[in-house]
Amino acid sequence: MRTANLSGRLVIVTGDETALDVEQASAGRFGPDPQGVYERWSEFRAWAADAELPAGRAFSAADLGSPAPAPRQILAVGLNYRAHAAESGFEEPDTLPPVFTKYASSITGPVSEVRLPEGGHTDWEVELVAVIGERAHRVDEDDAWLYIAGLTAGQDISERITQLQGPAPQFGLGKSYPGFTPMGPYLVTPDTLDDSDDLELGCSINGEEVQKARTRELIFSVPALVSRLSHILPLLPGDVLFTGTPAGVGLGRTPQRWLTDGDVLVSYVEGIGELRQTFQA
Repeated sequence: MRTANLSGRLVIVTGDETALDVEQASAGRFGPDPQGVYERWSEFRAWAADAELPAGRAFSAADLGSPAPAPRQILAVGLNYRAHAAESGFEEPDTLPPVFTKYASSITGPVSEVRLPEGGHTDWEVELVAVIGERAHRVDEDDAWLYIAGLTAGQDISERITQLQGPAPQFGLGKSYPGFTPMGPYLVTPDTLDDSDDLELGCSINGEEVQKARTRELIFSVPALVSRLSHILPLLPGDVLFTGTPAGVGLGRTPQRWLTDGDVLVSYVEGIGELRQTFQA
């Protein structure tokens, strides 16, 4: 199943750019809020599996918002691909990767325009994103997929000067400028994918490929992350987990490279879809 946030309303994606309004199709059983459905995710999944759903209506990708527009917690993971840890100058983590937060005001949908911070060094980081569907606290890794509503594509856009300057890094602030957390286009349930542990992801700038990898290369898999994080704090329905970026970011290049006015960043995750961000000075 694929769900989406279409102009602020929860929809089930029924085909290529066709979708069905959930509140209307369920005769009001489920509301229109794309974030609120995660509190009733199991009930919603059961209804959608049994319901005889009519064909959807056409829509434009430009009208899509984030499938999780207002999570209570956004957890983002660093150094979770070996090659990215190496290009960043760090050893790969062995027990738990570095974890930081992004702020919800930076969330946008899959197609957006992003204003570049003045005087900054703005970088790209394509990531697979997991959205929690059931409260997860101290869950076993073998059971972790049961707590995940679905997967989506994300960009952890990062302003490196703000992130790294000063006596201590400001990871959360440097990664939370307006528009710095695009997600989408859809939330895809794991059973819809051929192998939810092995998905290709990547991104390009103005048509030039800058990142490409597979999620089987994650040091800590999605279930491992959910399990280990849930042993520290409860993960709540609708929470968002950015699982890490592969090698190829601007910070790790020689010479370093940053996004500039007019750049178009296209990111994708296999089986989920793509994001498109246009940057403006």
